[in-house]
Amino acid sequence: MGCSSNVLYKGHATYTMILSVSDLTSLMGARHASPHDLLGMHNCSYQKKRGLVVRVVLQDAAECAVVDPAKQERWPMERLDEAGAFEVFLPRRRKAFHYQLEVKSHRGDLRTIHDPYRFLPTLSEQDLYLFNEGNEHRIYEKLGAHLRTMDGVAGVGFAVWAPNASQVSLLGNFNQWDGRYHPMRSMGASGVWELFVPGLVEGEYYKYQIRDQAGNTQIKTDPYGTHFEAPTNNASIVCDTRKHKWADQAWMDRRREQASQLDRPMSIYEVHLGSWRRNPDEGNRQLTYRELAPQLADYAVELGFTHIEIMPVAEHPFEGSWGYQVTGFFAPTHRFGTPEDFAWFVDHLHQRGIGIILDWVPAHFPRDSFALAQFDGTHLYEHADPRKGAHMDWGTLIFNYGRNEVRCFLIANALAWLDRYHIDGLRVDAVASMLYLDYSRKAGEWVPNQYGGRENLEAIDFLKRTNQLVHEYYPGVMMIAEESTSFPGVSRPVETGGLGFDYKWNMGWMHDTLSYFSKESAHRKWHQNDLTFGMLYQYAENFVTVLSHDEVVHGKASMLFKMGAWHIPEKAANLRALYAHMWMWPGKKLLFMGGEFAQSHEWDYQRSLDWHLCQYPDHAGVRRLVGDLNRLYTQESVLGRNDLNSTGFQWLACYDNEASVIAYLRLNAEHCEMLAVVGHFTPVVRKNYRLSVPRGGMWREVLNTNSEFYGGSGLGNGGGCHTEPVAADGHGQSIALTLPPYATLVFKWSESG
Repeated sequence: MGCSSNVLYKGHATYTMILSVSDLTSLMGARHASPHDLLGMHNCSYQKKRGLVVRVVLQDAAECAVVDPAKQERWPMERLDEAGAFEVFLPRRRKAFHYQLEVKSHRGDLRTIHDPYRFLPTLSEQDLYLFNEGNEHRIYEKLGAHLRTMDGVAGVGFAVWAPNASQVSLLGNFNQWDGRYHPMRSMGASGVWELFVPGLVEGEYYKYQIRDQAGNTQIKTDPYGTHFEAPTNNASIVCDTRKHKWADQAWMDRRREQASQLDRPMSIYEVHLGSWRRNPDEGNRQLTYRELAPQLADYAVELGFTHIEIMPVAEHPFEGSWGYQVTGFFAPTHRFGTPEDFAWFVDHLHQRGIGIILDWVPAHFPRDSFALAQFDGTHLYEHADPRKGAHMDWGTLIFNYGRNEVRCFLIANALAWLDRYHIDGLRVDAVASMLYLDYSRKAGEWVPNQYGGRENLEAIDFLKRTNQLVHEYYPGVMMIAEESTSFPGVSRPVETGGLGFDYKWNMGWMHDTLSYFSKESAHRKWHQNDLTFGMLYQYAENFVTVLSHDEVVHGKASMLFKMGAWHIPEKAANLRALYAHMWMWPGKKLLFMGGEFAQSHEWDYQRSLDWHLCQYPDHAGVRRLVGDLNRLYTQESVLGRNDLNSTGFQWLACYDNEASVIAYLRLNAEHCEMLAVVGHFTPVVRKNYRLSVPRGGMWREVLNTNSEFYGGSGLGNGGGCHTEPVAADGHGQSIALTLPPYATLVFKWSESG
């Protein structure tokens, strides 16, 4: 390091300062881009002598001395600035050593500390190379804030990517949020800024002060932060995400063993944690992760759900976004507890045999000034061109998927949830908005790709790579796409030209089926196609048949009140018929909370579900039915283990629009096991309704949504029907059925009664 001399007057004495006045001014103005060139210990020539210079900037320091613990030597430092800059020249020392600082505060307190500027970087050149290349898949272990031990000294290492910043400082309670005291080291062309601060511990609040090339500063939270303070301060919090001692090894082993078994029973209960259930005895407060886990586990086990899908729990400031506008991508929200509490939540559910699917949001992020938007004064994470970087519908920003470091951030984020919290699946939100450059845009509002097309090639490549890496690192973890268009191969392997997801939400089935059931019965005969059209594309993807949260908000009405009938009992009967049809139709299952007991109100994220409704027969009956449907679905191999097999479905009757009846078979490959499903969606009773069946024998009625147990009238088929030698629809035998109003019936074949 070069040295220059400047005379600094201190009271009645003079001291020839080694540091230049310009460097001191830049350093104490938090403007110096290379603080480690000035601070810490360096070789230096001073007054024709060779030695070491030590320079520090300390808050609340009246005096400071450099101490060599090994040789028990001590050198008082000269004060350069009232704000706390000190330096000292050690003329007889040539080799750097591990020194400490003895600091006396203005109050007279004496403390011995380690200097942050004597430590080497916490990131290697290889780490930075792979990050800039987009291939450091565990960059979440390098960037962010991490408890580390350097040279035997415990502290916290901080690292942040801000390539266009002119200077970055660490802020926190430990320096009274003053950017002069912990300026960070630039790691050169990597764009990463780094600092190890000895003595800091878990629980420290921090942010980054980032100065752009024009000299303007902004305060940002950590993109890789793992825990956050509540709004409005939103500070990042140093957190050890490895504290929880997991006890779910049996679950994890079983998950790995099932990695190749895509066609297995999967019935998902979709939950918004903040409004599933609240504590009315304590001001209707939200439950914590540790309170929710046993209650949700009990409920899911009772009703037979195999998985719980939680709407996004990544940190977000606005509750009305339901978690879909994320500002802390690596942090479980503070609303329900700590990251350790969230790990406990997942662990408990695993031990109860329930899988956890997490909604993941890589499609966009909000414009909040404290988070990712214009992070280093430039469009870093988002595209600069609003035709590519601004989301028209949600007022949010779109990630720049073509930038290596942004892609690395997102891929690492997916992997971090699986690594740190043992998540069993990621349901990727708003995939359609990622796939198309013209999504929700008019002509002139979007930029074609390099070939002149509308596909977002960079986003497509990102999705493929993410799915490949998830499956490589975590066999058995499911990747599920919420994709609302007919983009080909969403749930097909990347190797065969697909996007690599395991499953795709069946949005078309949901739209058409709800459209049908919302109509009054007299009009349904004109819309039979709504029930049958979906089979034309059913096996084009690995579908999850869904009735999600999006269908019960914004004036769309609850599931119960969507039904095209006037009175609650009729609405409940329609809903029961719909649910049975849904569970029998091919595809994995997903139902949003409240739907299982026919919630009356639309979903409101600010209040609990209407659990009191479960005391009434119409609501209790729907709840009982959902439990029985889950049990039938998981126990009958022709259902839960035969959803993706195109030979496992046959129409029996899809043409009888006058009676509003559909009927179909679910069967195994050998056709030795089969269920006949009959849906009747008018208010009349149809007796002696003849249905062609492929096998003679007994067809036992295993489910009837009109059962008194579910709130119906009890009219049915007396437990089942024997076939009669009456030919119909190409089969030599048939059964004569009684079809109750608004009911779905399921019959299981056996060769004899």
